[in-house]
Amino acid sequence: MRIVSGIQPTGNLHLGNYLGAIRNWVRMQDEVTATGGESLFFLADLHSLSDHIDRDVRLASVRDMTAALIACGIDPAKSILFNQAAVPAHAELCWLLNGTARMGWLNRMTQWKDKAGKNREGASIALFDYPVLQAADVLLYQATHVPVGDDQKQHLELARDIATKFNTDTGVDLFTLPEPFIPPAAARIMSLRDGTAKMSKSDPSDMSRINLSDPDDAISQKVRKAKTDPEPLPSDPMGLAGRAEAANLVSIYAALADSDTATVLGEFGGSQFGPFKAALADRLIERITPIRERYEALRGSPELDRHLQDGAARARAVAAPTLARAYDALGLIAAK
Repeated sequence: MRIVSGIQPTGNLHLGNYLGAIRNWVRMQDEVTATGGESLFFLADLHSLSDHIDRDVRLASVRDMTAALIACGIDPAKSILFNQAAVPAHAELCWLLNGTARMGWLNRMTQWKDKAGKNREGASIALFDYPVLQAADVLLYQATHVPVGDDQKQHLELARDIATKFNTDTGVDLFTLPEPFIPPAAARIMSLRDGTAKMSKSDPSDMSRINLSDPDDAISQKVRKAKTDPEPLPSDPMGLAGRAEAANLVSIYAALADSDTATVLGEFGGSQFGPFKAALADRLIERITPIRERYEALRGSPELDRHLQDGAARARAVAAPTLARAYDALGLIAAK
């Protein structure tokens, strides 16, 4: 089993990133390592080219995100942790796969439609071609499984389509068709100000999210001021229907407690939000404080550069045979 996944280095991680993805990366890392498999996690700095970012900001963001991932539990001794641009094979294979991918396939990508909006003529080619680079990211390493959320299923399906067409067109059984890995405990964390919108680092209101770098008093304040409704918490999950903000806070508590909504409501059902929010803040502080402290200790450490350099070297070694065979299959460079 080989798992591959990446995250854009576009600022501090928040609670949605942690509970929705990173915590499960850590669990998968440990499970896969224990069974003799391999995990590769990368900072998707090539993907970040779909928007203009200042050079120094991008470089700093890669280091900060590396520190945050390690602080959350990604272990460079167990997993291959690297930044995408340090492995040129990602960009090379993306270009090779551009000959296989089809405009119609990319035009149907819902994320392209959502992010480009009405300004498609002004969107970057990198944004349009984003799913092909994603396909290269996983096919390059012969990934067997890719952890995905609901919003990424379509991109993984495209990667499988590209792999199938490439293998068929060239008559070479080169690429493994990766399977989606959807962790059962993955949590979809919503904004603290709007229970119908995902928690996001792009939201202009910092009160909408819990950052993993937030101090304890900020966490308490954000939870205390999180939007709710005037009704008490129900005793049954069915009572959360139509109450997006209440459902979100209960889901966060359940995820932190490795529990479920019914169990949480069995404890807090019938109470007002005041006591529940206080308990939720305590849970958050208990989980986030050690992550924040380790993150702060790592941020300026040269250890980060060593981890990235070592991870990139290991990733290049894993990627090299697949890239060589892709060039050979297309009649560009004969494999030795």
